[in-house]
Amino acid sequence: MPDRTPEDRLREQYFDLLPEIRKVAENIEAEVKYCVTRNFRNLHRGEQIVVTSRIKECENAVDSLRRRQKENLAFYPEQAEKYSLLELKDLAGVRVLAFPRARRTELNEILRTVFPGWDRDPFQGDQSETLGYKYSGFHEVSKRVTGEYQIVSMLVGLFWQVEHSTIYKPIPELRGATRALSMQEKTSDVLRSLAAFEEEFESVRNEAMRPDRQPHS
Repeated sequence: MPDRTPEDRLREQYFDLLPEIRKVAENIEAEVKYCVTRNFRNLHRGEQIVVTSRIKECENAVDSLRRRQKENLAFYPEQAEKYSLLELKDLAGVRVLAFPRARRTELNEILRTVFPGWDRDPFQGDQSETLGYKYSGFHEVSKRVTGEYQIVSMLVGLFWQVEHSTIYKPIPELRGATRALSMQEKTSDVLRSLAAFEEEFESVRNEAMRPDRQPHS
């Protein structure tokens, strides 16, 4: 019987870990939603906070680990036992989308107290501005699976849902085209425009809500 490939071993490991992956994602999601409900009962009109969880699918997890092999983007069959999905920090994840940006900042400060000691890895834009926050660490429900949560501007997060499948993980026929400098520039233009929209919205809203601007009864 031929030896199992690295991919075979990783798939077997994935399904061994799957119950813990689900448990970590469910618990992080529950704690984040509790914090949102407790601290943001009365959002202003137009403001939104959406919490979603996800677990990395088996083949996506294997592919993600494969992309870490920078020498040749492949696994060495003779070293099959050295590879482990436990290297991945995002097997179980939660994403928090917030609009406007001020809510994103508030959530970041609150959740840092809920998940103390987790590793910080913010999303950075072209000009080193923070597009969002990302943290990873161990939840008490598992000693093996690392969990992750992200706090992102809603506009940026929704754009990333499109960008991730078309640019970050394009079909093979488009891989070269989507990595072209022109596409990277357009992606940066979109992110800058979304940030400018939020900044202007917050400025206009804050001006309109000044106490001296409110109509008197």
